[in-house]
Amino acid sequence: MDPLENIEQLIADIKEDYRKALGGNQAAGTRVRKTMQDIKEAAQQVREKILEVRNAPKAE
Repeated sequence: MDPLENIEQLIADIKEDYRKALGGNQAAGTRVRKTMQDIKEAAQQVREKILEVRNAPKAE
């Protein structure tokens, strides 16, 4: 899966748990924090992919 699509999916999946966590549900808060870590890792993959493209030799 494309890293950016992965981030979008993770965000979509976390919305309900986020609302529950704000309401005081501790288990939902744990799931939100774990998913936020997954989003951070996916964002790093996007960053690395962009750097690869930027640093790739240009065809002339």
